[in-house]
Amino acid sequence: MFLTLTTTGSPERPATDLGFLLHKHPGRAQAFATSYGQAHVFYPEATEERCTAALLLEVDPVALVRRGRGGGGKGRGAAPDAALAQYVNDRPYAASSLLAVALGGVFSSALRGVCKALPERAGQPLPLRVEVPALPARGGPELVRALFEPLGWTVTADPVPLDERFPDWGDSRYVRLVLQVPDGVLTLGAALRHLYVLLPVLDDAKHYWVSADEVDKLLRAGEGWLAGHPEQRLITSRYLARRWSLTRAAMERLELVRLADADDTDVDEIDNAVTDEGPDEEPQVPLAVRRRETLLAALEASGATRVLDLGCGQGQLVQALLKDTRYTQIVGVDVSMRALTVAARRLKLERMGERQADRVALFQGSLAYTDKRLKGYDAAVLSEVVEHVDPERLPALEYAVFGSARPRTVLVTTPNVEYNVRWETLPAGHVRHGDHRFEWTREEFRAWADGVARRHAYAVRFAPVGPDDPAVGPPTQMAVFTRTDEGSTRTDDGSTRTDDGSTRTDNSTGNGKGAQAA
Repeated sequence: MFLTLTTTGSPERPATDLGFLLHKHPGRAQAFATSYGQAHVFYPEATEERCTAALLLEVDPVALVRRGRGGGGKGRGAAPDAALAQYVNDRPYAASSLLAVALGGVFSSALRGVCKALPERAGQPLPLRVEVPALPARGGPELVRALFEPLGWTVTADPVPLDERFPDWGDSRYVRLVLQVPDGVLTLGAALRHLYVLLPVLDDAKHYWVSADEVDKLLRAGEGWLAGHPEQRLITSRYLARRWSLTRAAMERLELVRLADADDTDVDEIDNAVTDEGPDEEPQVPLAVRRRETLLAALEASGATRVLDLGCGQGQLVQALLKDTRYTQIVGVDVSMRALTVAARRLKLERMGERQADRVALFQGSLAYTDKRLKGYDAAVLSEVVEHVDPERLPALEYAVFGSARPRTVLVTTPNVEYNVRWETLPAGHVRHGDHRFEWTREEFRAWADGVARRHAYAVRFAPVGPDDPAVGPPTQMAVFTRTDEGSTRTDDGSTRTDDGSTRTDNSTGNGKGAQAA
């Protein structure tokens, strides 16, 4: 990955001041270790009239995969082609979030506008030219211009052809980016902050895990320009890897900044931390926390000691279960190796004591297929999982959990689509997450759950999660399935399937047909 930053000057204000502002001497090349490879800073030219600083990032694909953000950890459990894709890709060449990370690390003082040698110069605008030879632009040149032009940049974004020898093949998703701004418009620090935020936005991917502290990073880098940017929502969503909860938090804080600017006051005077609750009312608890508390209470009531968390994601529920010694075996299962890697870091598996480590396991698996490893557990949790499954695949999930694994208790939570009208930030007709294949009404969820219970010899009851609105119900709905037999499954045709796979006919219905295929 390669980026150059050029400025011009005069004998009174030499261009070589760029070396002071960047805290990197033009007379020598310097190398810096990063989490994903080696960053190099050097100056192809350095005169009073013109000075260019270059940042070259050599990405180590092996280190990148080992840190877990490539989606395959060390490659265990991944398909061969998926594992190969972690090592053979465009990351060493195309400017992405990794270049933004290197930019923030190598030029951290310049990014903050700090220069002890020339403090006044750091606050003065200067003419700048930025060039990135290969930049992924998901949205094309039009989006590049929409992001940079409102900030004062003159933008040249030339599409890079797939192969210059074969023009009929068309253009790639990359552009050659040149940004220019005249003297008197931007300081060096402001320019670097634009790049730090907008490079990963254009790539629309982050090659490292996005956590809550990314909101603070975004707001620090976006100070003075993001709150009023016409593409604020797109920038915020993409920078935060489309994580809805983080995006909402960032948008709320940006709105406070906008209001403070409009009123010519401080943000603290508007956001004075006074809650809306009365003295006897409880403060608002995040829905994710309420959902986890509800699940923990239901598991405790079931008497389970060996628990499956199916679709465990980042391991929050597994972590909570580990704190309770009543649970002797806790297994987290997810189809995403990336999520499992994050869960392992959250649980600190590598540093966990042997006794504690014997209680917990994480493994990759798909709920679309039966898996012998899931059998023999007291309880299974599918928290916010079913809505991520294509409707035509739901029967396969149903059989894998209720027909094959058959834990005594199964807890299923899913959004209540009726409650969506209460989310002011959710546009009408939109689901809560971009990956949701559907969201059920209370009636639809009950119909599905009743059918599952009938087909697989479970009883089912329903419980709200979160405030139960009298008009639209709770934000999350939960079904608690309890197995009513200890060794067989009732099918729609009246026959009974035993756990060893054989089928017998119930004389009360007597239709004699075999078990229904999943």
